[in-house]
Amino acid sequence: MATDLNAGAGQVDEQDLKAAEQAAEIYGKLTNELSRVIIGQEEVLKQVLIALFAQGHCLLEGVPGLAKTLMISSISEMLSLDFSRIQFTPDLMPSDIVGTEILEEEEGTGRRQMKFVKGPIFGNIILGDEINRTPPKTQAALLQAMQEYQVTIAGQTFDLTRPFLVLGTQNPIEQEGTYPLPEAQLDRFMFRILIDYPTFEEELQIAETTTSQDKPELNSLLDAAEIMQLQQVVRKVIVGKSIAAYAVRLVRGTRPFSDDSPQFVKDYLTWGAGPRACQALLMGAKANALLEGRFHASIDDIRYVAFPVLRHRLVTSFSAESDGVTTDKIIGDLCDQTSEEL
Repeated sequence: MATDLNAGAGQVDEQDLKAAEQAAEIYGKLTNELSRVIIGQEEVLKQVLIALFAQGHCLLEGVPGLAKTLMISSISEMLSLDFSRIQFTPDLMPSDIVGTEILEEEEGTGRRQMKFVKGPIFGNIILGDEINRTPPKTQAALLQAMQEYQVTIAGQTFDLTRPFLVLGTQNPIEQEGTYPLPEAQLDRFMFRILIDYPTFEEELQIAETTTSQDKPELNSLLDAAEIMQLQQVVRKVIVGKSIAAYAVRLVRGTRPFSDDSPQFVKDYLTWGAGPRACQALLMGAKANALLEGRFHASIDDIRYVAFPVLRHRLVTSFSAESDGVTTDKIIGDLCDQTSEEL
């Protein structure tokens, strides 16, 4: 079915196929290298890499102790990227993130002048640990950086170094003293990735390895220039017209007041996803196809990224909560129903 839907989408030349093969090979090496430090969590790694190559940002949600920080710092190490960690707290100020101006005295002349001191946002991979523990004013300091890859301080604009990826973490258990992220900021995150507990075998391996040896040193597999080149290759991946239409129908189907939405959406959702979700679905599908060695995106690629793309963009109703219906259940049902309409 995927082949028919992609028919007429465009021709793939030898260079494109070679790029897809190289991307799949790089992904395999990254997975193998990270497995020396992180036990399990292959899907989480894949989705983080999809977001990186699709130039998106991620919100990672999981209970403490699931190696979120270790995974992100390890990915930075393998990719030879500058890693910055920001611990979000209730008293954190915007200047603690983007930087501030200080009055500096010039040596020898004694003249004083203002000097800008860069904050931790000036890195490649930014870990916003417990991002919901700081007030919206400070959370908003990330908005311009995430969308425009630049920050403005005292009327002066500074460009951020590419590639640039923000990974925010949240603890789903502890809600006291937290500030829910505004919808506008949630929408800037391409993915919301759920990190689950490891299996028994994985947890046994974690317990044995982490108590018997130090963390091994990871090999660098990619640099910033190669990552940016891969980001450009992702944009060239072919998406057939009907595949793109499937993504748009999927997003439109999440809106409860739309004629395109099924009855269970009208019953269980109060708000659906916007056009940015369509862009995230297509870019995510392209990156997923490339990591699997293909230069054509398929409906299966759209379905794979639909969960991390849509789950933080849907607002459930009281009926959904009382009936125990989750956003993932709604997304899965919507994917199935939209497929039947093809």
